[in-house]
Order: sequence, then structure tokens, then C-alpha cells
Amino acid sequence: MRPCHVPRSLILASALAVSGAPLSAHSDQGPGAANSARAPNDRFARFVPDPDNRDHTIDYRHWDEALGYFVIPMGPSIRDGARRVEPRLGTRISHGQTSRFRLEGNRVAFSYLGDDIRAALSEYRRDLERVGSTLPLARLARNEQLAFWLNLHNVAIFEALAHAYPLRDPSERTFGPEAAALDDARLVTIGGTALSPRDIREKIVYPGWRDPKVIYGFWRGTIGGPSLQRLAFTSDNVDLLLALAAEEFVNSLRGVEAYGGKLRVSALYDEAAPFYFEDDEALRGHLLQYTREEVAALIARHAKTAYAPFETAIADLTLGKGDPALGFVCGGAGGGVGAVPLAIDPAFCTDEASRPDPAIARLMKERAIKLERAQRQGIRAGTVVLGDGAATGERPREVR
Repeated sequence: MRPCHVPRSLILASALAVSGAPLSAHSDQGPGAANSARAPNDRFARFVPDPDNRDHTIDYRHWDEALGYFVIPMGPSIRDGARRVEPRLGTRISHGQTSRFRLEGNRVAFSYLGDDIRAALSEYRRDLERVGSTLPLARLARNEQLAFWLNLHNVAIFEALAHAYPLRDPSERTFGPEAAALDDARLVTIGGTALSPRDIREKIVYPGWRDPKVIYGFWRGTIGGPSLQRLAFTSDNVDLLLALAAEEFVNSLRGVEAYGGKLRVSALYDEAAPFYFEDDEALRGHLLQYTREEVAALIARHAKTAYAPFETAIADLTLGKGDPALGFVCGGAGGGVGAVPLAIDPAFCTDEASRPDPAIARLMKERAIKLERAQRQGIRAGTVVLGDGAATGERPREVR
């Protein structure tokens, strides 16, 4: 059977429009050295935010475009775990995503990534490294610095998983030249300093930014973590996108639940606790900034808090491998993989060989039912981000 045709426009756009030219960066001053007053024996000291900021703007339009194509929004949590997946007739094996959290958090259509797109992702990551090695990162405006680190972290995770795909669980693989766990693999190098995703989070951003909502900007590639946003972070939108990501995660089952007489919160908060939550009261205060009424009541009813196990399944559409009965996904009429909802309607398919992968079809049907329930319950199913504040003359709020 032949695979569905993927429009060339999709491939070109998804290839991040990398032409060999360096990523665009605009500045009112030339690049300079990092602050020389930092402790020379600390390899992360050069990234500590400097109060003497410069006005640089980094252009992420190519990453923005790729996210729009390959990130599939699943909508807000309705706080009802997805039901058990029943095996297809004639088999005892369930294919595709089976996690009770599978309808929470955005998904990435990894099965659409061919060799050309994976190569483009690697080139884009190298472009980010070149920009980060050229600009004095510590002296950028704080929002510009934060957007750079969030995007670099997420591009590195995305690239690593794309090259390892298909896989069911990133925790079962090793990555990078040192064959380390994904969090600890040194996937990027900025100015000669090799960095892992954990380094970016715990050595650079968490110590440098006091607002705990930064934790929701880091995508882990797994169902249990914060969503990968469909927009690149920029200095203008980073405050808003982080707030929206925080609201989605805190009000989801993977963020906050209660069972066994205790409030069960994501292990994400255990990682962030040394930087942001000195005690249980501080954590609860943070959560209550973003909770809907139902979750706020849940927090109030439970005096004891414990960390819940982290769901480590990959945040894709098929759990690394679709239904072997049919391994293709049909593209919708002009919609491409980024269309919302994903174009899986068999009516769009022109012949038998182009029918959708049953595992993805099932997931998207579940998604549609969930979104209908969210609408009936009065839960906001989506947010449209318009402009960057310039139209009103307001400067975006700085994340400190």
C-alpha cells in the first residue's frame, strides 16, 4: 500500500525554511563578551542575567512555523481520565496512546517527520547555537533571554526525539554523544559550554528567574509534562504563553489530583521545589493562582501533599507505533497535519490505501468528544493570541 501524499508546501514549511543563513538577530549594539565579573570557575556564570541590558531581538519565525504544523492541540483538561482502550477485534493488543492522560496536553505528529525534516531541525538547532554564541546572552532584556532558553531547550528535545523516533518512552533510551538520559544529555553547546536540558532549567533559568511559571515553558517530550506550545516564545509573548501553559497544566489531572487521602501533584513540582517552593504552603499558593474552582476546592479539602509518578510516555499521536493494520494517515483537503482538528476523516481519502491510521483516528475521535464536553461544561476550549501589545502601546510585562 502506498502512503498518503504529503504536500510539498508542508515539507518546505516544516523544514524550518533553513537556507544556510544564520538565524536573524537584530541589535542596536554589536555583540560583546559575557560579563567578566562572573566567577571564572563556574561554567554557567556567563549566563547569569546582567542588569545592564541591551536591546536585541531574535527572530524565531521558522520555529513558529514548524510548531504550527506539527503540534496538535488537545484542548483543556475536563478532569476525567481517558477510558481504557479496548483492543481491536481479533487481537489482545491495544495500539496507539493508552495513557489516562492521553487527552491532556498537546501532541506532536512525529510520524510525519522524514529525513529532510529531521536534518532541518538539526540545522535550526545549530543556528540557535550560533546566535547564542554570538550575542551576549546575559545582557539581553530579561524576556529575550528567557525566550531564547525556552526555545533552545524545546528545540533540542524535539530534535533528539525526532532522530530517535519511533520510540514509546524517552526514559528507555539514551541520547547525545555521552549516551545519557534525555534530561542529562548535552544536546547543545553555547559559546563552548555544552548544556543538557537539565542544565538549562536548573543551572540557568530557575536560578535566574524568580517567577515559578517559567517551569511550564519547558517541554519534556512526554505526556506527563507541560505542553509544547504552538507558538515560539518571544520577548513579547513569553509572559502570556507561560501563564496560559500554567493554567492548562495546574487544572489538568497530570498536574493536580487527589487520592489516598492526599493531594497528588506532579513530580514537576518536586524538581522545581528547591528554587521556588520552600514549603507546602508556597506550592499551594502558587497553584491557587491558576486553578479553576474545582481544583481550588480539591486543594482546600486535602491537608497532605505528595508527588505523583510522572507519566513518561512520548507525547505523540501513536505511542511510537501506529496500528500495524494500517500505517498511514490521510491528509485533509489542503489542511495538512497542522489543521485543527487533524485531517483524518476518511471522506478526505481518495482510495482504500489512503485510509487513516486507526490509532490516530481513535485518538482524534476521543479528542472531539472531549472538546464537546468541555464546551458543555463551560470550560474555555482554546485561546487566540493576537498581537504583541504594540497595538495598544503597552510594553509586555517582564518575567522576573
